[in-house]
Amino acid sequence: MDANSPGGRQQGAKERQADGLPAKATRAIIIVPVLPRYHRDDDEHTGRPRLTRSPEARHDEAVGLARAIDLEPVHTEIVTVNDPRPATLIGTGKIEELAETIKETGATLVVVDHPLTPVQQRNLEKGLNAKVLDRTGIILEIFGERARTKEGTLQVELAHLNYQKGRLVRSWTHLERQRGGAGFLGGPGETQIEADRRILQDKITKLKRELETVKRTRELHRAKRKKVPFPVVAIVGYTNAGKSTLFNRLTGAAVLAEDMLFATLDPTLRRVKLPHGATVILSDTVGFISDLPTHLVAAFRATLEEVVEADLVIHLRDISDPDTAAQAEDVERILADLGVEVSPDGKVIEVWNKVDRLDAGTRERLVLSGGSDGAPSPIVVSAITGEGVDQLMRQVEARLSGELAEMTVHLTPERMNLIDWLYRNADVLAREDLEDGGMELRLRVTQSMRDEVEERLSGR
Repeated sequence: MDANSPGGRQQGAKERQADGLPAKATRAIIIVPVLPRYHRDDDEHTGRPRLTRSPEARHDEAVGLARAIDLEPVHTEIVTVNDPRPATLIGTGKIEELAETIKETGATLVVVDHPLTPVQQRNLEKGLNAKVLDRTGIILEIFGERARTKEGTLQVELAHLNYQKGRLVRSWTHLERQRGGAGFLGGPGETQIEADRRILQDKITKLKRELETVKRTRELHRAKRKKVPFPVVAIVGYTNAGKSTLFNRLTGAAVLAEDMLFATLDPTLRRVKLPHGATVILSDTVGFISDLPTHLVAAFRATLEEVVEADLVIHLRDISDPDTAAQAEDVERILADLGVEVSPDGKVIEVWNKVDRLDAGTRERLVLSGGSDGAPSPIVVSAITGEGVDQLMRQVEARLSGELAEMTVHLTPERMNLIDWLYRNADVLAREDLEDGGMELRLRVTQSMRDEVEERLSGR
């Protein structure tokens, strides 16, 4: 890794900490360009205009992304760009102003919260005399730091190589050199940049093969789970919506859950018991984000297949965030790209999290405004306090197994071995011991459990 890259500097900081020396955070300037009609084009899936994200919300998110990889923001600025420049995105006057700010603050990195072309990135670095990282680059850095499993590491490396393929001119200083031809004929040979691109492409091909192996392994695991018919429930949502906190609340696991963008990256699966005894597999997935780089979506498709294959999807929203509607739209767009239908009769349950941060009046207005246009009302929860979690689990059970109904079961003395199973898998409302040594139970069960009870009683 390049020692001057953000990842290289973070590695150096970790090594200094290991040696007992104080880690020195990279000082960074964060620029949030606001372009005309930013995000106001029509959504290809709904045909409706996309929601405009407020510059302030984008600014806060950009600062959060920077802090997620331990950058120290020494100057942040929202820059209105009325006339985007093909060469630099922003105007020369603003570049000169930022160059002065870099000298004053001692910053060595500029984060631009917008996708940059390789040419724009190279020209900005020359004009600012500092490293420049665009939105795609900083998300790749975060993912590279968060990946823990073999699969996650491969996926991040693949996305990073695809990203760097078009930026060799910017990143490498020796690309004008040429190698001599092979044999006695000589000739100009291939340029260094062509050789480096070929090497990169070879690495990409190798990584894709390794990921195909991982994908086949994941498919085998998925096939094994289907043989033991446990439904899969995936939690998705915008990054920092509280997915890992809710996952821990429901499963008792200890998945990292911090107030940080992309605190967790690799998917985690755990078994969970529903209120009436049925077992499901709960999956905590990587958080989504607006303008998620296409390199990452492609690289993480194997992981995101857990969402596609899930029997039920919990779309978790941070309802306390002023930008929650735009965040929900971003998540729904990615789900639609994955082929997951977001509709009232689809497999998505909308859950509003972090209601503990709202006052009573705001909470009541939100609940009353939910479920418009014939859609089911969203479930209001707090993953921190546990409020509404029981209702969520009941809804999951109802969607997977059907609504609850009562039934009466007569157990003969020969079938008394079913008592323990019935108490574990059904809600026993009443019990009557009979004179012949048998028993009569009044149960509340789901439709699927009712079928299983009748099957067990018949001895099939």
